[in-house]
Amino acid sequence: MSDSNFEEKRRFPRMEGRFPLKYKDLRKADEESRGSISKNLSEGGVRFRSDRFISLACRLVVELNLPALPKPIKAISKVAWIRKLPAGDDYEVGNQFLEITREDKNIIQNFIKTEPETPSL
Repeated sequence: MSDSNFEEKRRFPRMEGRFPLKYKDLRKADEESRGSISKNLSEGGVRFRSDRFISLACRLVVELNLPALPKPIKAISKVAWIRKLPAGDDYEVGNQFLEITREDKNIIQNFIKTEPETPSL
């Protein structure tokens, strides 16, 4: 199946883009946030790399830094899928937003509509 067929089934439009983000397991309050870079973003979730395996349905606190915003977008999310990358020890994580403010959701919607796509690496 090609990527274009997969894209058509998505509920929200996605924007390819590399933006800094932090994430941590919601159940581990004393755990330090881990840094990463997004691969793509929609108002429904974010895809990013992780240097460790995260179990499916794990709840994460995610902070995403978009250009020109004074504060990060914050959301509680769940891991929808995870796959090992072919090279190295990293994983790619598909993350679905569960709790996000209406304001932050609107910021993402507007950002996706107005920003030119950044190249994905």
